[in-house]
Amino acid sequence: MKIKSFLLSAIVLLKISTVHGQGTVDQQAAPPGLGEANLVIQSYSPIGQSFTPAMNSVEYVALEVGDGNRGNSLGATLYVNLCSGSISGPILESTTPVSLPDSSGGLTYFLFPTAVSLTPGTTYYFNVNVQSGDQWLVNGSVTGYTGGTEFLNGTAFPNNSLWFQEGPVPEPSVGWLALMGGGAFFAWRRWQMKRC
Repeated sequence: MKIKSFLLSAIVLLKISTVHGQGTVDQQAAPPGLGEANLVIQSYSPIGQSFTPAMNSVEYVALEVGDGNRGNSLGATLYVNLCSGSISGPILESTTPVSLPDSSGGLTYFLFPTAVSLTPGTTYYFNVNVQSGDQWLVNGSVTGYTGGTEFLNGTAFPNNSLWFQEGPVPEPSVGWLALMGGGAFFAWRRWQMKRC
């Protein structure tokens, strides 16, 4: 019971530190839930988005994805390719694959193994792929994004965009790290005192 209390305190503090991080979103299309169109990744491949970064690197792409066949005990493993020149152009980097369980979905972060250097103002492309598993969906939007366009079957749809975010990985601020460290120490000390 005492160990559970200590671990719970540490987890809560870690969550608080990531929520109050100082990371920045570079580019973003419409927020989830506006003008939704759930697109089957496998049916529209290559499916993705062009974007024009303002920053000189990218560490993640976030997409709203979901299971296309809920309740069949099959999940899927997805990844994102970052390309130059076109939606199916040379791959600059691929994200670490993300395994998603059956019936899951929502905002999903795809992380590149290291920061990928970009030239601000240049158009880049990302495509989302199902490495293995079930039919999976990605959320598109008709609200548009002025820095790029949605691609379905490799064809541009200028008035559409996928819902996405891209940018650097949020890092906790110094103040939150100090608070987290102090809180973890307090929880550990309390646990130690009760143990004696």
